[in-house]
Amino acid sequence: MTTTPGLLPVGLRDRLPPQAEAASRLLHRVIVAIGRNGYERVAPPLAEFEDELVGRLKSARAHDLLRVVDPISQKTLALRPDITAQAGRIAATRMAHRPRPLRLAYGGPVLKLKTTQLRPERELTQAGAELIGSDSVAAAIEVLGVAIEALETAGVTGITVDLTLPDLIETLAAGPMPLTAARLERVRERLDAKDVGALAGLEAQAYLPLVAAAGPVAPAIAKLRALDGIAVLCQRLDAVEQIVAAFAGRATITLDPTERQGFEYQSWIGFSLFGEGLSGEIGRGGSYTILHADGREEPATGFSLYIDPLVDAGLGQEPSRRVFVPLGSDPAAAAALRGEGWTTIAALSETDDPAQANCAYILTGTTPEPLQPSP
Repeated sequence: MTTTPGLLPVGLRDRLPPQAEAASRLLHRVIVAIGRNGYERVAPPLAEFEDELVGRLKSARAHDLLRVVDPISQKTLALRPDITAQAGRIAATRMAHRPRPLRLAYGGPVLKLKTTQLRPERELTQAGAELIGSDSVAAAIEVLGVAIEALETAGVTGITVDLTLPDLIETLAAGPMPLTAARLERVRERLDAKDVGALAGLEAQAYLPLVAAAGPVAPAIAKLRALDGIAVLCQRLDAVEQIVAAFAGRATITLDPTERQGFEYQSWIGFSLFGEGLSGEIGRGGSYTILHADGREEPATGFSLYIDPLVDAGLGQEPSRRVFVPLGSDPAAAAALRGEGWTTIAALSETDDPAQANCAYILTGTTPEPLQPSP
């Protein structure tokens, strides 16, 4: 069976000019912004041994692996659907000797096995940062601040942060609001669906206020504060209030205390990031643990940003600085312009058209002059 020329697999696509340049530019801006906060860049490979990668994903992402057989080792390899786990592996192995907290940054392509309705692309560009060695409130504030700064550097405005408390239900079920293991699973499913009626049927009415609290952060906290005598909840809310205070006036913040979808491996805090005029989620993060070879789990906090929605929204594109260089022009003049950040397009014949070369300027002597539109 032959393949139609130019046809790509479902979920994969070509980036053409100027989007390809914008994607590269945005990734660079984000990585530089993260690095200026003290995060050192690492570059893990696109594929790893399947068992190693699966052991570190610790979530539903393990089902999202595209697998191939390595002809050299004859072992199964998996293409990464996420770089966070690889950064954790590096921190736990090759950089285990480094003092903590350890700050790592990364950026590159990831490949998912399946698409979703909200995100039909399988190949994505991911950038992010991991603070290894701490999951404190201070670590959460630093990491979220770096994520917001990186998005602002990329041109994102109207940033919204949706906070969640991923392990809150398990914590409450093991203490002040007890549930058996079997009931806990059913209650979590109904909370995920925001199914108030089913919660009452499971005799889990104590959890109903958590559903009602979802929304803008100030009223959400007020509703949750009304649940008297739950120390662990009060501690979480104290932490949330510190985070909210740190970003007052800089981002809109909401809280959904029961949201778990996509936060399966996060611990006490998680967050999703959105931007004005952008489609869907553009980043997420939170606290979690990385696994060491001796079985020890180390706390960490981090985030991942998705570059593709920013490109699709037109961010990262800049006014044209393409200069057409006619035949006979001084090569030194063109070289000088390139040194100043211009892009030069040299004529190969007298019939070459500056407009068809997508040039907005033409070199006249040593000066780029705006190209006059055709009458």
